[in-house]
Amino acid sequence: MTVNNRHISGESPKRDCSASANCRPGQSRFTLRRLVPVGILLAGLVIAYCVGATEFLSFETLRIHRGELQNLVAQNPVLSVLGFILVYIVVVALSLPAGSILTIVGGFLFGVSAGTIYVVLAATIGALIVYLAARYAFYDYMHAKAGNAIRRMQEGFAEDALCYLMVLRLVPLFPFWLVNLVPALLGVKIRAFLLGTLIGIIPGTFVYVSIGDGLGALFDQGKTPDFGVIFEPRILTPIIGLAVLALIPVAYKKYRKHKAGTPAS
Repeated sequence: MTVNNRHISGESPKRDCSASANCRPGQSRFTLRRLVPVGILLAGLVIAYCVGATEFLSFETLRIHRGELQNLVAQNPVLSVLGFILVYIVVVALSLPAGSILTIVGGFLFGVSAGTIYVVLAATIGALIVYLAARYAFYDYMHAKAGNAIRRMQEGFAEDALCYLMVLRLVPLFPFWLVNLVPALLGVKIRAFLLGTLIGIIPGTFVYVSIGDGLGALFDQGKTPDFGVIFEPRILTPIIGLAVLALIPVAYKKYRKHKAGTPAS
């Protein structure tokens, strides 16, 4: 997948009208070549559902094969880590609804500290793949068609993109795949996207990995983890607190602008 530097950096790509005599100012050419990365991801998603990948990635499968997996990690630690990271990247890149299960599996196989590191790294790489594919395919065309409305939205979001992204990643209100797509379409710079994702997913990842670390005991009791645990007040409250802290720079900046624009009495 080839993406030029101007496209990645978040700068407005220049209009390419060299091959079209009818290209008007503000209009961007749309070519099928731009859809190739998205097409690959969609094809992978269809194949994954056809082969039953979502059914295989389940607690029941983990319960049945827990001993084999633990032996595999003990005998081939490096290959196990690389395999886990690769599977997690593919799951996130294809937007399969198995990220939470895999995060718990990471804690079950590698412990809290290592599991958190592996999951955060893999999830960030997978999110970046979706971001780049969507940006390459749709950014120019959508902005040419949407006009001033989306440009104003882009300007408002991009000004404090890192803070907004951290809030979206911290508070589990929006699907992970959606937060991968929207910044790409709003022209968020790749650096802000990476940092916002990398930092913002750490608290939630830590919660689920910690559950995975005690998964063996739950299996022994005939139980399975509750994904809703992250919405419990004792866990959600500090996460919301972090989100509020992330918004403080935005609020302060808006306050300064408002104060600067208010005439002195």
